[in-house]
Amino acid sequence: MNQRFNSHLFWGSHSPLSTLTGAGLVILASTRFSYALVCTGALIWVYGLAALIFSASRAILPKRGRMLILLFLSAFLCGIFILFASLLNPLLVLGTGFFLVLVPPCFLGSGFFEASETEYPLDVFSRAIFEALVISGLILALALIREPLGMGTLSLPGGAEGVIELFDSGETAFVPARLLSAASGGLLLLGYVTALFRYLRERSGPGGGR
Repeated sequence: MNQRFNSHLFWGSHSPLSTLTGAGLVILASTRFSYALVCTGALIWVYGLAALIFSASRAILPKRGRMLILLFLSAFLCGIFILFASLLNPLLVLGTGFFLVLVPPCFLGSGFFEASETEYPLDVFSRAIFEALVISGLILALALIREPLGMGTLSLPGGAEGVIELFDSGETAFVPARLLSAASGGLLLLGYVTALFRYLRERSGPGGGR
């Protein structure tokens, strides 16, 4: 098994949290918890199906232009997800579609396809799902911080307006907390999370950074 697939999903040097090529996606999708849930579905859908199709058809894929084919494949799968989501909740998709298009380049930029060339299809599929869940977990965790503190509410998909707000505290008590709902606040929060991740990875021992 190659180095990436042997890397720990959380603490390894090839883990999604270590490379984090989709930082832009993480920041945009964690604005609201309802957006984070939609992004979670898109990540699992695209990562899982793209990895499964690739591992099943890589023997017939040409060497030249392979990455372009994979980009079209992941973009096509992402488009199908957006189409299905728009049928269920069109208003919510209007608010998430502009960052869901970042899912395919995020997947390709992670280097997953190059690392999965020699792996078995089941291993490729399971690793892709796990990596999608790791990124999704980070997005959901940040959304649970940013939306309640920055906007004074917590939303779920559904309802006539696209989202259902579980509560609404009105004006945020502390003005600096509103910064978390902006992209700059998300970037700042992600920086603190990354620093904490690196600290914990170093404390996890020599084997944690494989």
